[in-house]
Amino acid sequence: MTAQAVSDYLSVDVVVVGSGAAGLSAAIRAAAGGLRVLVLEKTAFFGGSTAISGGVVWIPANSAMVEQGAADSRAAARIYLQQTLGEKFRPHLIDAFLSHGPAMVDFFNSRTEVQLAPRMYGPDYHSELPGASNGGRGLDPLMFDGRRLGKWFARLRPALPQMTIFGGMMVSRYDIDHLTHAWKRWPSFLHSVAILARHLRDRLTYPRGTRLLAGNGLAARLLKSALDSGVELRSGVKVTELVSEQGRVAGVVASLEGRLMRIRASRGVVLASGGFAANPELAARHLKYPDQHLSMAPEGSTGDGLRLATSIGAMLGTGNANPAFLTPVSVFEKNGGGQVRFPHLILDRQKPGLIAVNSEGKRFVNEADSYHDFVEGMYRSHVQVPSIPAYLLCDSRFIRRYGLGLARPWPFSHRYLQRSGYLIKAPTLAQLAAALVIPEAALLRTVESNNANAASGIDEEFGRGSTEYNRYLGDPDHTPNPCLGTISQPPFYAVRVYPGDIGTATGLVTDEKSRVLGASGVAIPGLYACGNDMNSIMAGHYPAGGITLGPAMTFGYIAAGELLGERDSSGAREEPLAETGGKGG
Repeated sequence: MTAQAVSDYLSVDVVVVGSGAAGLSAAIRAAAGGLRVLVLEKTAFFGGSTAISGGVVWIPANSAMVEQGAADSRAAARIYLQQTLGEKFRPHLIDAFLSHGPAMVDFFNSRTEVQLAPRMYGPDYHSELPGASNGGRGLDPLMFDGRRLGKWFARLRPALPQMTIFGGMMVSRYDIDHLTHAWKRWPSFLHSVAILARHLRDRLTYPRGTRLLAGNGLAARLLKSALDSGVELRSGVKVTELVSEQGRVAGVVASLEGRLMRIRASRGVVLASGGFAANPELAARHLKYPDQHLSMAPEGSTGDGLRLATSIGAMLGTGNANPAFLTPVSVFEKNGGGQVRFPHLILDRQKPGLIAVNSEGKRFVNEADSYHDFVEGMYRSHVQVPSIPAYLLCDSRFIRRYGLGLARPWPFSHRYLQRSGYLIKAPTLAQLAAALVIPEAALLRTVESNNANAASGIDEEFGRGSTEYNRYLGDPDHTPNPCLGTISQPPFYAVRVYPGDIGTATGLVTDEKSRVLGASGVAIPGLYACGNDMNSIMAGHYPAGGITLGPAMTFGYIAAGELLGERDSSGAREEPLAETGGKGG
């Protein structure tokens, strides 16, 4: 116990540290079961990294997809995960996820404001492998009206401004398609007018749009459900210690308004503080090329859960394929200091007419593969040829139609991005090569080869556009390959991209019941972890969109079941406080 004076604050059944999808899922289910739950959030905003995410929740064989006619099975998903995870496949954790995930979706869809709808066409990232699905496993939160949160709307973490338009207006891929075709299709015009008019009305009263989508919509729905369930929520509270009594975790010490308070938790503590991606010291210890790494994680993800648990003997996971979930990131340096970071997830790399090249002016990866796989390609290339940063190149036709990072498509202006050096523009490819300090002849050969591929529809070198997942994010109106297009219309453009992440994969070792394990492999009584505080069940691989939020919500749901002492599917009572051993993760 700290030497500083500590006074008792209150006593509850469960303390949850963190307010992202994992923590709020645990809190909502525990409260629905009659427990008094307190959620402690370190920052001023609720929602964690969930609120700035894509919001997809990956749950194979969920009942919502089955109801819409999509065939799937846990066995097929298990085969797929065996294929993608290889030697990192941990059966006890994967089986728990596949078993409890559908029940988690049913619980939230039937009993809370969290409404998840299957994306019926949304292939797994390695769609060519056995067991992969082309749709239904990924679920999207339905649009949520932020006005329903009342005063709590101001306390929900906003979406990233760089991922919105017109001062905080959120748009989905469906909206983007309509907006880009507003002057070509009458239904698109009507849809565009409707969402723009809604946004203008919002801005008369609110600092941003209240039509909440993706991760911001999911975080809002979880927050509303927590409030409806009677969960107590406190922000601006930093947990400094775990309190142990008689060999079990029985509460926390937290800093509230400059005072240290003891908060008792009769059932246990759930750690869901968001991992360590925003902690420079831990990032330098775990990440490759940390000096050139750009995280998208919110400021609160500094490893608090890991620090708290390891201080009482918990283990950190080791041997993951990657310590983080990776994405290429471009960065705009503001005048006077500060940065705006843009994750190149799904909006530009996969479209026809863009290539990625390294410092030798050569392609090094399938640009249409997942963001995680793209950065792994950067790593592989960088061993032989400097590839950090890499460069995304396109022509004027591409940037008008699709945009490039922070450079939005027509009719948005790009002048300020060019002045800052974020967007490099040149009248010829030779001059672009000079601006990027890469060999002119090599770049010209690379572009010539790309243009030949675009004509034939076949990328002989990297197979771009050869998988269902590649084609899903390409341009369906472009032939013969939706991911391959020519680069020929001047002027030409480029942005630098660096390795980055959307959260960490390395976390606390747990068993299949979300219980944190000590060095001996025995569960620490009263202590649970989920979300990015839990060592990822995917072990640093990224098999599909939603493989962070799906397990986060599922293991939060499992932790709550343990805290409630509910029976598992075999009928045996799950005792949350028993000192039972389990396999590490």
